[in-house]
Amino acid sequence: MDQNEEFQEEEFDLESILNEFRDPAQEPPKALEDDAPPAQESPAAEEPAPVEPVPPENLAAPPAPVPDLEETLLHIPSPAAGETPAAVPAGDTIRFDPIPASSPAQQPSEAPKAEPAFETEETFIPAPAVFTPKSRLRELKKKLVSGPEKRYYALSEHGVGKLQLAIFVNLVIVVLCGGAAAMFSLGALPESRQKLVIFSQVLSTLLSGLLGCQLMLDAIGNLFTKGRFSVNTLLVITFGVCVADGVLCLQEGRIPCCAAFSLEMTMALWARYERRSTELSELDTMRKAVRLHGLVKTGDFYQGKPGLQQVEGEVEDFMDTYQEPSAPERLQNTYALMALLASIGIAVVAYLGHGASLCLQALSTSLLAAVPATFFIAIDRPKAVLEQRLHMVGTVLCGWKGVKALSGKAVYPISDRDLFPQGSTKLNGVKFYSGQDPDTVVSLTTSLLTTAGGTLLPVFQQLLKNRGGSLHSVQDFREYEEGGIGGVVCGHAVLLGSQSFLQTMGVEIPEGTMVSQAVYAALDGRLAAVYAISYAKMRSAAAGLVTLCGYRRLTPVVLCTDFVLTESFIREKFDLKSRRIAFPSQEERTEMLKKQPEADAQVLALVTREELISAAYAVTGSRALRTSTNLGMAIHLIGGIVGLLTMLVLTILGSTELLTPINVLLYQLIWSVPGLLVTEWTRTV
Repeated sequence: MDQNEEFQEEEFDLESILNEFRDPAQEPPKALEDDAPPAQESPAAEEPAPVEPVPPENLAAPPAPVPDLEETLLHIPSPAAGETPAAVPAGDTIRFDPIPASSPAQQPSEAPKAEPAFETEETFIPAPAVFTPKSRLRELKKKLVSGPEKRYYALSEHGVGKLQLAIFVNLVIVVLCGGAAAMFSLGALPESRQKLVIFSQVLSTLLSGLLGCQLMLDAIGNLFTKGRFSVNTLLVITFGVCVADGVLCLQEGRIPCCAAFSLEMTMALWARYERRSTELSELDTMRKAVRLHGLVKTGDFYQGKPGLQQVEGEVEDFMDTYQEPSAPERLQNTYALMALLASIGIAVVAYLGHGASLCLQALSTSLLAAVPATFFIAIDRPKAVLEQRLHMVGTVLCGWKGVKALSGKAVYPISDRDLFPQGSTKLNGVKFYSGQDPDTVVSLTTSLLTTAGGTLLPVFQQLLKNRGGSLHSVQDFREYEEGGIGGVVCGHAVLLGSQSFLQTMGVEIPEGTMVSQAVYAALDGRLAAVYAISYAKMRSAAAGLVTLCGYRRLTPVVLCTDFVLTESFIREKFDLKSRRIAFPSQEERTEMLKKQPEADAQVLALVTREELISAAYAVTGSRALRTSTNLGMAIHLIGGIVGLLTMLVLTILGSTELLTPINVLLYQLIWSVPGLLVTEWTRTV
């Protein structure tokens, strides 16, 4: 133990914790900018010399790049000797494809003779985003190590290999005993072998119980320590009754119900395997997390419907809830107790009407008919199937309360980052008009965009940084329903938006200026620049939208602040034809963005990735899990009740010829078909 404690202390120090969660593809900065020492600059680079504007007709070569800037100017190459240069209309749009830069030896002789019409950023590397402070990461890792990780390694020591072997052996017993029972009922066995077959059936029942002894011991322990009567407790009683009935079968020369009992034991072991696998998968998701975002439900978010919002999650939100008994599990346990009492009542009826010989046989067959075999996996199997999908996207559900709360009517707000995460928006090129100073245009437009926010802000901030510009205060900021923003910056009226928006505002757009994805900027009513923007379609965002649109009681609400992300643009970009997506007005969006969930709101699910698909699977998966579990419970309860009523009628009539092991096995198999199909419901998420 001392060696293990020393090993854990050495393994989980601060440096190893940070190294474990550090992305190897992108090394985080060693120090924050505020703590970094100022770089020493040479005296010659302290104040750059002013650059005099050069008339376009006298421009012979591109200006030498400034060492501090990280931009590359794209120029139109001059025509070769003997060729007639093509006339380029002023203000027209030319392709944004980057042209390879000429070698240093060719620059003096092949300098362009026309003013550069476009500028393009060949490389755009956004600044690394710090998702979580170091103190928060350190605290989160300590909780993960002491909670999910400790539990994960404790379960990993037990493994699931023994359970898989026990399930396989029980299936073999079911096949062999079922075949022997069928041959006995058909009279295909000679009388000299019947005693041997009956004895082998009793031994098979004992072997099946031995394979599930750990499961039955846990059920007995829960009964006496926690007072919890479960379906596994009923299985223990069924095992004892079947063994006693098997001894009586040796005397009476009839086949016991070994095949049906072994089938129930197989399903019980399968349910135990699925539960352990699900818990291991959930703990593995949690222990690998570097950030936790919780989904909570807020009332009256949009059109009287509650909304699902993200908050900062805690490890305790999962550890305190994931092992709580669910409502279907409590219903299952209650039915198991009622089935036991009903089976005892049927046995009493058989004793009073036909004597002790039929009493034990009626009790064993009633217990087997009252619980369809797939009733054991009706709860654990759907959750295990769903967990396979949730584990891939880094999502865990916080108990059955979270599943139930996520299943009702709700709206899901979608932000700019959900549709286009960081790095999916890039600047392809920029063209300036009206003789405006490019640096001034970039500075004014970036200042206006900083006030508005959105996915375009990092792109413009990087462009402003490359040009060495600065931000200015914005006055009279406005957002227009037509898809644009405006304001007064340094005394200039600045407008940003689409081409149609500027035309609506009375800005003259030159002919031929048409870019499918671009931001148009106007200063004082005149077109100043056109920024070509590319929005990459992320698979996680597209899959998340499709998933959210697949449920009628769930309404995705787009709350994008980026004026480019209009309804037509989003539908065309993601090829959406669903009418369930809501696009509220700008005033409604602003009002909804101000709504914050309550501080004590219950966390319903935890996501460890900042992707739309992660949160979407939590919502839609909960709905599918609740539907599958409730439907499975209804089917198996109907099957159990029908089995008990059938046994009651046969016992009253004394039809012992119908209480054969093969008939009981067939009854179990018939109800197993819909039971298995329902458990696959969550695979469609």
